[in-house]
Amino acid sequence: MIRTGHRTITPHPLRIRAPRLDRGMTLLELVMVCAILLILATAALPMARITAKRQQEAELRVDLREMRNAIDRYKDAADRNLFQVDATTDGYPPDLNTLVQGVDVTLAGAGGAGIGTPIGAGAAGNAAAPATSASPFSSSSSTSSSFGQSESNNGGAAVTMQVRFLRKIPIDPMTGKADWGLRSVQDDPDSDAWGGQDVFDVYSLSSGIGLDGSKYSGW
Repeated sequence: MIRTGHRTITPHPLRIRAPRLDRGMTLLELVMVCAILLILATAALPMARITAKRQQEAELRVDLREMRNAIDRYKDAADRNLFQVDATTDGYPPDLNTLVQGVDVTLAGAGGAGIGTPIGAGAAGNAAAPATSASPFSSSSSTSSSFGQSESNNGGAAVTMQVRFLRKIPIDPMTGKADWGLRSVQDDPDSDAWGGQDVFDVYSLSSGIGLDGSKYSGW
């Protein structure tokens, strides 16, 4: 109550307000917070880009290794006379699609030179080892099992089967396309123009530079 002269005045209870504790941020404080967040985001952006680029480089190395291993398996099978090849290809695939589409491999049965011996292989120095023990397709479990199943079911009869060396042509993570640079045996090691005779090696068509300072086309 408040005494004024001879009268006593009682303030209305709604007029008594407690101090507010939920005071908002001032404009200056809001600007400072935004500036700090912007600095942190700017510092984190280069690290995110480096991480993404490192992941792309890892994918590129895996894709190149997968295709080169497929080329080597094709060459190994051709050298074993497991299928016929064009003499101008030196036993290497004529293109990458051949690795995906596969080739027809014909093996002699148990009545001939032995299970897993390719038809037409010479008796001296050119007989292939059994496919179940030293097959150029041993990296594919499905192919190895199909060899054994066909041999046991057909007995001494010749077995013809299709063998694929690559599931699909991978997409270059640097270009986003399933296009790769090709080199044949006759091309120079650093050539960027494919002669077209065969596929001896593959490389990325990206003109970018890796984190190690080397060109992706040289990987």
